[in-house]
Amino acid sequence: MKIYNTLTRQKEEFIPIEEGKLRMYVCGPTVYNLIHIGNARPMIVFDTFRRYMEYQGYQVNYVSNFTDVDDKIIKKAQEEGVDAGEISSRYIKECKQDMEAMNVRPATVHPLATQEIDGMIRMISTLIEKGYAYAAEDGTVYYRTGKFADYGKLSHKNLEDLQAGHREIQVTGDLKEDPFDFVLWKPKKEGEPAWESPWGEGRPGWHIECSVMSKKYLGETIDIHAGGEDLIFPHHENEIAQSEAASGKEFARYWMHNGFLNIDNQKMSKSRGNFFTVRDIAQKYELQVLRFFMLSAHYRSPLNFSADLMEAARNGLERIRTAAETLTRLMQAAKDAAMSAQEEALYQKAEEFRVKFENAMEDDCNTADAVSAVFELVKFINTNSSAEHTSAYLQKLYELLQTLCDVLGITIGQEEEILDAEIEKLIQERQDARKQKDFARADQIRDELAQKGILLKDTREGVTWKRA
Repeated sequence: MKIYNTLTRQKEEFIPIEEGKLRMYVCGPTVYNLIHIGNARPMIVFDTFRRYMEYQGYQVNYVSNFTDVDDKIIKKAQEEGVDAGEISSRYIKECKQDMEAMNVRPATVHPLATQEIDGMIRMISTLIEKGYAYAAEDGTVYYRTGKFADYGKLSHKNLEDLQAGHREIQVTGDLKEDPFDFVLWKPKKEGEPAWESPWGEGRPGWHIECSVMSKKYLGETIDIHAGGEDLIFPHHENEIAQSEAASGKEFARYWMHNGFLNIDNQKMSKSRGNFFTVRDIAQKYELQVLRFFMLSAHYRSPLNFSADLMEAARNGLERIRTAAETLTRLMQAAKDAAMSAQEEALYQKAEEFRVKFENAMEDDCNTADAVSAVFELVKFINTNSSAEHTSAYLQKLYELLQTLCDVLGITIGQEEEILDAEIEKLIQERQDARKQKDFARADQIRDELAQKGILLKDTREGVTWKRA
């Protein structure tokens, strides 16, 4: 397996710390709202990487956190007049629902920042003892960026370059020794959640959270740390500085970062009106289509989201599923016999597409080429399967297609369909909820149906529905 390592800017052979085991940390979302499709990209691509490594026999310890204490969460809580914990709990639940609909497997552990405060206080104390951090008079604790000799090694910029090109991260203030020093601990503000610490009541800075959760669940040195390329600086750079200063050991051996997601060739933003949550997409498409679209490009490449490309992804997914359905139908009528010599030879040709698939995935998780190998297999299946073949041969083809699609997280088998009567019952429940002005429940039902591939349309004559 070759991985492009952001740290060294080159592809490197992946050599695990412990043979047959992979320790991987992926930065998760800050839970103050429904996740958007930009959040979905790292979830999907690194879930696919994990699936492939498990397919190759690795025992994967996959940790992905939820940042459940943050300025945005606090702001949302204040707007709604509720506790910050209520906001984070609500959106963790919603996020997990979206992840399930995208067929993203739960992490081995989904740690919450608020449950790891003691570990953060211990690491900050260690950094102070070693001279890498200092407490200001107001109770803020800062990291001494200039003391860490390797600062900038991930983003490949030294402090002088950063001072010239990233003035927005310089926060001046009399209490800071240097404008580039960053916050490890913030003093309490009125109405904000806070914890006791040696520096007074307060809460952790964002960067220290991931360092501590990674150390607790994976160890001081991990195999792979991953996330979106927007996290390279300052978040991942600061994680390295904290972790390596505290432990004296290398923090992560390989760094993987996915590229940005644009909407119709523009950066996604609410002000442009091109901001889409995963739930928005679920109103129009089965979320397996979104997953398939995300895997159609290499994870490090910028990815452009558009209606045309989503339609292409839907059609491509349909081609694969049609081939699977054809094999299922043929198997039911096929003669029950062992494979013939001719079929054995044919199946060996089919296995060549597995090799192509694996070669693509071994080359820095190139899902685009892996998908191409699946399409080649589909073409082969469509040309080389018929009612004349044995059930054993057809079954082997189906199992091969299913295995490769499972690695991609793509489902090809027929899911248990939601019955028409169940749909009508849920629609009626939604109508009742709307009459009672329980719009949250009404929206929840719409989302539930959308994720099952049932699209609703409100008309003057009532509610109509169709299968996606």
